[in-house]
Amino acid sequence: MEPHRIVLVTGLSGSGKSTAIRALEDSGWFCIDNLPVVLLPKLLELVGHGAGEEMPRLALVVDARESRFLESTPAAVAEVRRSGHDIEVVFLECSDDALLRRFSETRRRHPLSPDGSVADGIALERKMLQGLRAIATQVFDTTRMTVHELREAFTSRFGSQKQDSLNVTIISFGYRNGLPQNSDLVFDLRFLPNPYFVEGLKPLPGTDPRVSQWILAKPEAQEMIERLHSLIAYLLPRYRAEGKSYLTISLGCTGGRHRSVCLAEELAARLRHTEARVKVQHRDVERH
Repeated sequence: MEPHRIVLVTGLSGSGKSTAIRALEDSGWFCIDNLPVVLLPKLLELVGHGAGEEMPRLALVVDARESRFLESTPAAVAEVRRSGHDIEVVFLECSDDALLRRFSETRRRHPLSPDGSVADGIALERKMLQGLRAIATQVFDTTRMTVHELREAFTSRFGSQKQDSLNVTIISFGYRNGLPQNSDLVFDLRFLPNPYFVEGLKPLPGTDPRVSQWILAKPEAQEMIERLHSLIAYLLPRYRAEGKSYLTISLGCTGGRHRSVCLAEELAARLRHTEARVKVQHRDVERH
């Protein structure tokens, strides 16, 4: 049987699974919603006898609607991997407050609590999905993500790209808003001089030339970016040689508006001279 690339999208109701699967479909994936994963080995067997060339990439949505099969899912995923297929399990996480707000805005009932409270449904679903969360190879926290940001994340992560390329995402963030949950490497920049306390620079973001010039003029910032670039440049070919396709680097300062933004942009500019595909996300730059 010809090996297939498979993405299993799962997570909490209201976390964005519909947006994710539409993004995959638009990127050329053959998508199936609500297929019991225990049937996946049989599906791949059928595909292998016919349309293997036409359907090399397969995406599935699995969630609490398949409660009868959830306990069997980890074993089914392991069986698919033993057959030689490349399968990733992507879990969409979200805070309870954000989920409650989304259900309130859409006036939807929670699928696991049609006659009870949404909070009860969320709690039950979290418990039911613990097994899938445990085997996830990638976790997206959609609490602060817009629909467009989630779509872009999936398009960037699973769009049609060369398999041997390394895709690097650099995230700036503020520690007071929590760590990005999908980070591979995290660097704390709070030791750098802070333009927040400089008159005229406080209201400006780290992307503003006046802020970036002030920060990068400091010896500590220059030494940090040199050491950081040297480390990442050393790691990239070694990650790629090991077969890693995606790397997320998070740079944090206190609020995520000045220092982390500036150094994220500077690091990205330097890494774009490598073979890696580089993108930047400023998670908290608009927060005040």
